[in-house]
Amino acid sequence: MSTSALTTEADPLSLCAREPHVPADRLVAEMVPPPRFDGVRFDTYIPDPNQPSQSDAVKTLASFADGLGGAHASGAGAATGTGLRRWFARKPRTAVPAGPRGVYLDGGYGVGKTHLLASLWHATPAAPSLKAFGTFVELTNLVGALGFQQTVQTLSGHRLLCIDEFELDDPGDTVLVSSLLGKLVEAGVALAATSNTLPGKLGEGRFAAADFLREIQGLSSHFRTLRIDGEDYRHRGLPEAPAPYSDAQVAEAARRTPGASLDDFPSLLEHLSRVHPSRYGALTDDVRAVCLTDVRAVPDQSTALRLVVLADRLYDREVPVVASGLPFDRLFSEDMLNGGYRKKYFRAISRLTALARDSKGLITQ
Repeated sequence: MSTSALTTEADPLSLCAREPHVPADRLVAEMVPPPRFDGVRFDTYIPDPNQPSQSDAVKTLASFADGLGGAHASGAGAATGTGLRRWFARKPRTAVPAGPRGVYLDGGYGVGKTHLLASLWHATPAAPSLKAFGTFVELTNLVGALGFQQTVQTLSGHRLLCIDEFELDDPGDTVLVSSLLGKLVEAGVALAATSNTLPGKLGEGRFAAADFLREIQGLSSHFRTLRIDGEDYRHRGLPEAPAPYSDAQVAEAARRTPGASLDDFPSLLEHLSRVHPSRYGALTDDVRAVCLTDVRAVPDQSTALRLVVLADRLYDREVPVVASGLPFDRLFSEDMLNGGYRKKYFRAISRLTALARDSKGLITQ
């Protein structure tokens, strides 16, 4: 076999063979904007001239970032960057400025909310160890990994916490996040979040919102809403997914692509049920392409929500996806797409479709 053959073809990796164990300090250290948003800044955001709220949002957020350059609101200095202060060693509440300690970016898909949130993180004049950026799912997973008290201690020394895709999936998350943010606000941490739903309407359509109205309103009180108008891509319908390839084409692409993984889709879904979602990022470490055979409709909602998390991690890392079987716009049933988690499923379809388009160069026609 020639040297060139050795460098272009190799046995692909298997995600199903990976069982990553992620130490808690890595979970905290990785709470930074993902690679896709590593280079964004306020001046790279291009507002729609027909939507003045977009340019207003840039100005407001830039001013918000400037205001975070002084001492920690609780009186803690940079020396508390690890956030590992004693649980009972909190400053008096009177040290925290009155009013909301955060901004809430509300708007439809495609208006650049994550771009602006990541730009805020980059613009905040503080060391990376003093600011955190993560999705709502990553934040709840962090609590699951560290425990509630340790999460509060770890994040309390931060200047800023940015939460992307702020959604409440169940009553437990409502109480958990409300309590966590309340503790962080008491500690002087500034908050920023994105969502497609106004804070006072989080959770509607998913469970009896009236039963948790107090917690929902509590979340709203932590933020002042910054509405970002623009075209909502939800009203365009689902993006058309590229036609799937054959099993042979997918397997060949996996062999010819250094660092590619190759798994059959049902087996991967089963494997995801045994890996905590907080480890899905580590599951894809050093993977340059994900190749999947026999893509089928997901069988149930729990499986579907795990797939959503994996799709987010792949999208954040810009990992192309090559697949055979069903196209990605047929992954979720009509009941799922009309249910309470529909926005998550729409996002997963859109992101997997984009990654499938990115994989065209890996296929030999």
